[in-house]
Amino acid sequence: MIDIEDGGTVARNGSGAAAGFNRVGRGELGYSPKQVEKFMEAARAYLRNTSSAEPVTSHQVRSVAFDAIRGGYDAGQVDAALDRLEDALARRERDELIDRQGEEAWLHEVGHLASVLRARLLRPDGDRFRRPSKNGAPSYHPRDVDELCHRLLNYLEHDAVMSADDVRTAVFRTVTGRDGYEETQVDAFLDRCVELIAKIA
Repeated sequence: MIDIEDGGTVARNGSGAAAGFNRVGRGELGYSPKQVEKFMEAARAYLRNTSSAEPVTSHQVRSVAFDAIRGGYDAGQVDAALDRLEDALARRERDELIDRQGEEAWLHEVGHLASVLRARLLRPDGDRFRRPSKNGAPSYHPRDVDELCHRLLNYLEHDAVMSADDVRTAVFRTVTGRDGYEETQVDAFLDRCVELIAKIA
């Protein structure tokens, strides 16, 4: 299993597999091993400061998608490694920004993102996100999403303890159509919340 620590080191499991992930059963769907290994190798090279390595950003990690194939890598294991990788890259980006432009530049960037997120968090319950345009589309239960938004607002305004994983692992009940919030808009907003918390951590 890949383990991204503060120093950006990568460990392999005892199987000697290049990426170190378990495969799911032959009849089950998992992430494409070729795509996962290609992406992880690029990230390893960048974290190790290989001179020829292309930069890999925390945003790329957050938005990367792999094809689902039978017998592929266990999605839970890969996702957990990507979460650690995103956090490591966010810390690196923060440190590099401070080194280049000073702490004020980092504070400005964090403050701007926080103000954008806070504007939506301050909206009334039930009105924070748009409703799906299609009646039969799956959507998130507004009460569940609003409860997480209360926690996020408490984090921003009162320094309540909250981690990026608290947002990543949040689970919402599913409702139908306009009874709930549009999933894609909620997901995009929560991605920005993870980005902010990772910048601050």
